[in-house]
Amino acid sequence: MSSKILDGYLYTEDDEWLKVEGEIGVIGVTDHAQDSLSDIVYLELPNVGDFFGIGETFGVVESVKAAADLMMPTSGDVVEVNEALVDTPEKVNADPYGSWMIKIKLSHPSELKDLMDAAAYAAYCEERE
Repeated sequence: MSSKILDGYLYTEDDEWLKVEGEIGVIGVTDHAQDSLSDIVYLELPNVGDFFGIGETFGVVESVKAAADLMMPTSGDVVEVNEALVDTPEKVNADPYGSWMIKIKLSHPSELKDLMDAAAYAAYCEERE
């Protein structure tokens, strides 16, 4: 089964997505990630005001099969946390692209060039299968 990959998003090798909305980056996990994890039962997310550098762990997602660190696709300050998702983490399985986890103020927009577009991420996912 191939995962859903949306255009207009940027992707990491750790299976996070980032959607740029002006100076804000909206972050979640990809369809591939939620499919690999299977039933997500727990999310640990940071607090508003926390700063994370590129590649740092900003939270944890746990499923019935495994736990995985959530990695920052780019550096920035957390400006919003999807608290509703913490209460209903299974929404990530149902709608991974509609289930954003955090929003950050982008510190270094130049870092975005290191992320993959949809075509590159699709190729990356194919390589791993």
